Amino acid sequence: MLLASGSLLPAAPIRALIFSGRNNHEWRVTTPYLKKILEDSGRFEVRVVEEPTASLGGYDVLVLDYNGPRWGAATEKAVEAFVRSGKGLVAVHAASYAFCGLPVLGDRHVRTNIIEPPWPEYAEMIGGHFSDQEPRTGHGQRHTFRVKFVDREHPVARGLDETFLATDELYHHMRMRPGANILATAHDDPKMGGTGKDEPMLWTVSFGKGRVFHTALGHDLAAMREAGFMTTLARGAEWAATGGIAPAAQKADARPTRVLVVTGGHDHDTSFYKLFDAQPDIRATVRPHPGPFGRDLHKRYDVIVLYDMVQEDVIGEAGQKNLREYLENGKGLVVLHHALASFNSWPWWSQEVVGAKYLLKPESGQPASTYKHDVELLVEPAGKHPVLAGIGRMHIWDETYKGMWISANNTVLLKTDHPTSDGPVAWVSSYPKARVVVIQLGHDRAAHEHPGYQQLVRNAILWVK
Repeated sequence: MLLASGSLLPAAPIRALIFSGRNNHEWRVTTPYLKKILEDSGRFEVRVVEEPTASLGGYDVLVLDYNGPRWGAATEKAVEAFVRSGKGLVAVHAASYAFCGLPVLGDRHVRTNIIEPPWPEYAEMIGGHFSDQEPRTGHGQRHTFRVKFVDREHPVARGLDETFLATDELYHHMRMRPGANILATAHDDPKMGGTGKDEPMLWTVSFGKGRVFHTALGHDLAAMREAGFMTTLARGAEWAATGGIAPAAQKADARPTRVLVVTGGHDHDTSFYKLFDAQPDIRATVRPHPGPFGRDLHKRYDVIVLYDMVQEDVIGEAGQKNLREYLENGKGLVVLHHALASFNSWPWWSQEVVGAKYLLKPESGQPASTYKHDVELLVEPAGKHPVLAGIGRMHIWDETYKGMWISANNTVLLKTDHPTSDGPVAWVSSYPKARVVVIQLGHDRAAHEHPGYQQLVRNAILWVK
């Protein structure tokens, strides 16, 4: 599996500017996602403009998620000068069609009656573009195909796997310029309306002193969420801006964090699985009960995420043994929401590992715990911790728990003063043999789609591993 660029910032972030605002594709969705890919790589500071401008000072790379009318002489000359001077340019998918003298496309690929003269320097910069002359540039049916690096020594490709999967449009009959250096190709299957040839998918171009990275991939959000697209986009933009890939980004021997996500015993919104979307450094395997603990775990997984609600008899003695051995081998655990009510009669689990228990019935003179749906919560950090990186205060709607047993030895991460809550809503257990993070939040879509909650779960997974 391809890995995204490393997360360490260079001495100063690369300043990227995305030109957007017009496209026959869903630019209102794809442009924010391109911004996210670059920022999540840890290399970039990104700005977006929807009215392309000649003001390019201070930027290192220009990213084009644009296919629409010409920009005007001032902006076009500024872009040419920007790249010629040694800066970077990245063209994404639909930008292959722009400014080549074809009818301007409206929404849903509908051709308008507007035909503008081509911008020759643009075609030279991007190294490959559309043509209406036979054989016409286009694509067959959208499908899943394998992209293969053919220049594995280029910094963008160096150290990555030889191939990666894409689910996308596969452009064919692109008019390639002689100076384009093809990095990767894909076989265009005739069964899918293709040419039967290997078509260029990724390439680079020199323009003056500048560097251009062109990806024919990225038709929509689903295509952009493929790990191969995210990796090559971030690396291609870094190379275009700097001429290389910083060492942390070039590291290829690290593998994604292997996560076992355990569900079962409690209904939940499918929005839960969005927590694991588009994260090339996390490879999640979902296994509902019965059966997730029926085999050796510590050699297969780095982190277990529990979003289940079952009792210990469901997993049996063998499952308890495997789970205990997993933790005693130092592997990570994240316990989410209703999983606090799991394994209620297993003292080792609640008292030593989780550091808390939701009481399903009265115990030892303590009444059963209670819950309340759809509570408006103000949640704030209880201190500083890597799990809280980028979190801050949160305003969130969620389910609260009250009357749980909570160990005084936990390190509280997040708390609320709402009267229907016990107070702590996230903590690190004091269990000495493995890292354990417990997050009481996470009942439904309102939490799953909250950016702060998504970041919290991601941070917890990467910290406990």
